Amino acid sequence: MSEVIFKHTSERRQVERRTSQIIAELTLPEFRRIALTSLLFALVLFLFLWMVRTVIIAGILAIIVATYMRPFYKMILRLVRSPTGAALLTILCVAVPLIAIIVYSYIELSGAAGYLAQHEADIVHRIDSALMRLPLLEGTSLTDQIRIGVLAASNYGSKLVGGIKATMAQFAVSTAVFLFTAFYFFTSAHSIAGYIRGKIPPRYGEISSALERNVRGVLYGAIYATLLTQTIKSIVILAMNLAFQVPLALVLAVLSFVIGFFPIVGSWSIYVPVALWLGIFRDAWGSALAMLLIGFLGNTLFMSMYIRPKIAAEKSKVLNFYWMFIGLVTGVYTFGLVGVLLGPIVIGLLKATVDTVTAQGSWKLLDADGDTAEMIIQK
Repeated sequence: MSEVIFKHTSERRQVERRTSQIIAELTLPEFRRIALTSLLFALVLFLFLWMVRTVIIAGILAIIVATYMRPFYKMILRLVRSPTGAALLTILCVAVPLIAIIVYSYIELSGAAGYLAQHEADIVHRIDSALMRLPLLEGTSLTDQIRIGVLAASNYGSKLVGGIKATMAQFAVSTAVFLFTAFYFFTSAHSIAGYIRGKIPPRYGEISSALERNVRGVLYGAIYATLLTQTIKSIVILAMNLAFQVPLALVLAVLSFVIGFFPIVGSWSIYVPVALWLGIFRDAWGSALAMLLIGFLGNTLFMSMYIRPKIAAEKSKVLNFYWMFIGLVTGVYTFGLVGVLLGPIVIGLLKATVDTVTAQGSWKLLDADGDTAEMIIQK
């Protein structure tokens, strides 16, 4: 007959109580304490999430930027010998180029909108003439419909300033949250990590390690693949704009980089209108066709739908190509822009949970303190 001998024999009853506890054994004061604590926690968590709902994306982006800019921060820290100074310099190195690009893009777009307003009649006439030459629309005038579209585009410049003023308060708060969160993570990363690890009981060490490993892997893979493919696609857009002498070449490339984070609805909204512009205003249908083919086959299909999930899966070492593809595509349409990261994270967490629950080592007895109670089975 087999005999089970616990190393911690003095705690055998504690182990048995922990491994065979049922809810019916709870006393009324214990149940009230658990219910009150859970209700209070849920209420406070709901209020916190409601409070930060409009700036939570800025906070998440700040954490990601601080995490992956940390090697650069450490390099500056070795030079200035001040955590505060190194954090400020790192943030400036990220913020200044972004602000310069935003200001430049705003100036160029405002100028283009002003040009549309001044040459509205000529633009409508040229578009209408080009459409009338098409086989399916030959002899059909669409002047009124075209005028409405051009008028809407020309009003973009005046609406741009008003839109910026309307969102200035939210933008200022989001910017402040981003900057202070990034600064806090640059200067206090070790204490934050130590605090979080210290709050995790030892009994959850295995699953917490698996979750941390999978989240780190999918985050690295998704960010690396997204930034790499977006940079390549924007360079392709910029090269085609320069080759075909398209105005606002740099601005269009920047816009392609931003909206191209969406795997399906992305850079095509740049190269398709540019191709139409080449055909209508330049009568360069060969260049327009080349831009459409390169953009669709190269940027949309090859880069977004194949290269991005493939590189992300290889770099993450957690998910394969299929699950990374599902995470990238469905995450965007479920969570918005931040779904580029949340989608793979959700699948990575699911994989870590399943792997931990189904692992043979997960079914160990735990003592009252959460430590593994080793046992020896003798026959």
